[in-house]
Amino acid sequence: MSFVSILPTLLFIALGLVMFGLGLSLTVGDFTRLAQHPRAVVLALVLQVLVLPAACYALIVLLGVAPLYAVGLMLLAASPGGVSANLFSHLFGGNVAMNISLTAINTVLSIVSLPLITNWAIATFAHTGQVVPLQFGKVVEVIVIVLVPVVLGMAVHRRAPTFSARMEKPMKIFSAVVLAAFALIAIAKEWTALVESFAGIGPAVLLFNAISLASGYYLARAAGLDRSMATAICFEIGIHNSTLAIFIALSVLENFQLALPAAIYSVSMYVLATLFGVAVLRRRGKAGRHAGSA
Repeated sequence: MSFVSILPTLLFIALGLVMFGLGLSLTVGDFTRLAQHPRAVVLALVLQVLVLPAACYALIVLLGVAPLYAVGLMLLAASPGGVSANLFSHLFGGNVAMNISLTAINTVLSIVSLPLITNWAIATFAHTGQVVPLQFGKVVEVIVIVLVPVVLGMAVHRRAPTFSARMEKPMKIFSAVVLAAFALIAIAKEWTALVESFAGIGPAVLLFNAISLASGYYLARAAGLDRSMATAICFEIGIHNSTLAIFIALSVLENFQLALPAAIYSVSMYVLATLFGVAVLRRRGKAGRHAGSA
C-alpha cells in the first residue's frame, strides 16, 4: 500500500482531530460574541468570502497560472481560517477571543461558500473534465469532516467543562504535532512533485499569502479597528485551513495536482506569518508604546 493511497485516510483523521480540538475551545457564547463587534465581523467575512477569492483570481490571470493549479489555489482561497491563526494572534497581541469566534463562523459558512467558489473555479479554469465538481454527496462529506467533530467537541465542552479545559491544550498540541508530522512526511514523499510544481504555482501562492496577511491588517486599521482586532483579522484570513483544502483535493475531488498549492502554502504560511508578525505587528506595537510614553 503506497503513501498516496492512504493519504486521504490520514488527512481525514488529522482534520477530524483538529476540528474536535477546536470544538473543545468553543461555546455558543463564541458565536453570540460576534454581535458585540459587528464592524469587525462584517469586514472579516467580506475579506474571506469576497475579497480574497477576487484577489486570488486576479493573481491567477496576471501570472498565467495553469488551469489545475488555478483551481487548487481558488480552493485554498475558499478555505476558512486555520486553527494556527489563534496561536499567531496570541503571539503578536491579537484579540484571540475574536479569532476563535471568527474561526467558528467561517468554518460554518465555508460549508456553503467553499463548494460554490470551488465549483465556479472548476467551471472557469478546468475545461478538460479533469476535475469532478463538488456534487451534493461530496458537499455532505465536507460537512461531516468539518462540522461534526466541531459539534462533538462543543458538546464535550458543555457537558464536561473541566475535562475539556484540561484537554483543550493537549489536544491543540497533539493536533499540531500530528499535522506537522503529516506535512513533513507528505513533503518528503512528494518533494519532487513540489519542486517541479513550484515554478508554476509557488510565486502565486506566496503572493496570495502576503496579500491575505496585509489586507487583513491594513484594511482593518483603515476601517478604524484597534490594533488587537486588526491583528486577529490579519491572521484569521491570512492563515487558511490548508489541511481542509488538501483533503478536498485528494479525497473528494481525487486530483493530486489540486493539492499542490495548498501543500506549498502549508509551509509558506508559517514563514510569512512569522515574518509579518515580527516586521510589522511587533514593530508597530513597540512604536505605539513609545508614543504613549512620550
